[in-house]
Amino acid sequence: MSEYSNRTSASSRGDSYDDIDPWFDKLAALDEADPHRAAVREEIIRMCVPLAENIARKFRGRGIDDDDLRQVACLGLLGAVDRFDPVHGTSFLSFAIPTIMGEVRRHFRDQSWAVRVPRGTKETHALIGPAIEKLAQRLGRMPRPSEIAAELGLDRVEVTQALVAGNAYRSDSLDAVFRDDDGERRNSTAARLGTEESSYGLIEDALAVRPMLEALPAEERQVLVWRFSESLSQAQIAERIGVSQMQVSRMLTRIFRQLRERALAEPEAENHAA
Repeated sequence: MSEYSNRTSASSRGDSYDDIDPWFDKLAALDEADPHRAAVREEIIRMCVPLAENIARKFRGRGIDDDDLRQVACLGLLGAVDRFDPVHGTSFLSFAIPTIMGEVRRHFRDQSWAVRVPRGTKETHALIGPAIEKLAQRLGRMPRPSEIAAELGLDRVEVTQALVAGNAYRSDSLDAVFRDDDGERRNSTAARLGTEESSYGLIEDALAVRPMLEALPAEERQVLVWRFSESLSQAQIAERIGVSQMQVSRMLTRIFRQLRERALAEPEAENHAA
């Protein structure tokens, strides 16, 4: 093994794999029963592990754990090493890269969907991304499903189904910690579930006040709309209805007092009626 280890350390510098092909000539020359064959195969795999890791890194951030990606890429590497035949005259690198990437893509296709989706729909979905990118550059806008279908030579319904199924591609873990726009780590999704939503209180207040507002005279309701919906000043409202700004201020004060009294008196009136 010392000869193989020395060759490995010498050939692992950088990302060059120019000297990997002669090792496959050695491997092919050894009989299946030769004990040196396993050692040569092991050294080939060791030299090419950085290649698999580099390919795995290209798929990071897509919803699958980094360690899982690395394992899948290494599995693709093993398949490439065992299936490569130098007799065909191609380099191992040109065979290994698409083999490893294909293994990783199959893992995404088969394992990363949140719900069960037919294989044909998954395969169509895998074609849609590159087609959208090409069409967007050509058209200067996002393409329609019919345009994507025409580009791929597929039925529009089939493409639409794949687009809809794409919503099932990934589900987030409740324990996943998310980052905000500044890259700061925030609470997990689970930690945020069940928290009080401030808007709920506003909805409750609006529902409680609505019947009281409807009971006001039309002129007073209009003043409230101008003041709080259209953000007019008291002087502008006064000009519209032909009174002074002070009169508008007194009118608003009177309206608020009446609404407050009705809101406080209503429960007592209901209890009295009961």
